[in-house]
Amino acid sequence: MGSALLTGLLGGEWAAVTELAVSDPDPAQRDRLVAAHPGLTVVDAPVAAGSALLAVKPEVAEGVCRALAAVGINRVLSVVAGLPTARLEAVLNPGAVVVRAMPNTPALIGAGVAGMSGGSEARSSDLDWAEGILSAVGMVVRLPERQLDAVTGVSGSGPAYIFLVAEAMIEAGVAAGLPRDVSHKLVVGTLLGSARMLSETDDDPAELRAAVTSPGGTTAAGLRTLEFKAVRSAFIEAVAAAVERSRQLGR
Repeated sequence: MGSALLTGLLGGEWAAVTELAVSDPDPAQRDRLVAAHPGLTVVDAPVAAGSALLAVKPEVAEGVCRALAAVGINRVLSVVAGLPTARLEAVLNPGAVVVRAMPNTPALIGAGVAGMSGGSEARSSDLDWAEGILSAVGMVVRLPERQLDAVTGVSGSGPAYIFLVAEAMIEAGVAAGLPRDVSHKLVVGTLLGSARMLSETDDDPAELRAAVTSPGGTTAAGLRTLEFKAVRSAFIEAVAAAVERSRQLGR
C-alpha cells in the first residue's frame, strides 16, 4: 500500500521526487523503489522530515513510530490495519498528530477508496494534508475513527471478495463450455459494466438487480440458487469477520 501511494503521489505530481524520502529495512525493496522512481531517496531508517506516511505491519508500527519521534517527525498518516490513533500517539512525541486511514489495493491504478479520521491532536489542516495524499490514488471519505474497522471490513478487504467472485464466475463459464480467455473477458466486462451502473445511475443495487430479473427467467434461476446457498449471508458474515479481525489487531 505504501508503494501504491508513493506511485500515485509521484504520478500525480503531488510532490517532486526530491521532496520525498522513503525508508525500508529491506535492501531488495530499496533497490526496487530506486529503480522504479529514479532520483528518489530511499534509506534504511527514517530521516528528519515534517511529516510521514506509516505503511507497515501492525506488529512493528509502534517501534517505527518511536524511530519517527527520534528524528523529530510529529505528524503521521497511518495506513496500518486496525491500529488506533491513540496507540500511535502514545509512542510519538507529546502533541504529535496522527491521522488514520484505510485505503484499498485499487489505489495501485488510481481507483482506490479510503476511509480516514484524525486522532486527538489532528486539526482540519492535518486532515486536508492527509486527504491530499490519499486522493492522489482515489476517493476519500472522512469518518469517525470508531467506524474505520467497518471500513476495513467493507472496502479495505472488499477487493478480495470481488476477486473471489470473479474467480468463481470464470470457472463457471469454463465449466459451461466457454474458452477460459472468453470467460475471463465476459466476467471482467460484466463486473466493470455493473460497477459503472452502480456509480452512474440513481438506482440502488436492489433496483438494478430487479431490472435484470425477469419472472421465471434465467437470472431468476441463478439468483434462486445463490439465495438457497446463503451467498448473501456469507458476504455479511465475511465482512463481520474482517471487522472483528481489525478490532483484534488494535487491542
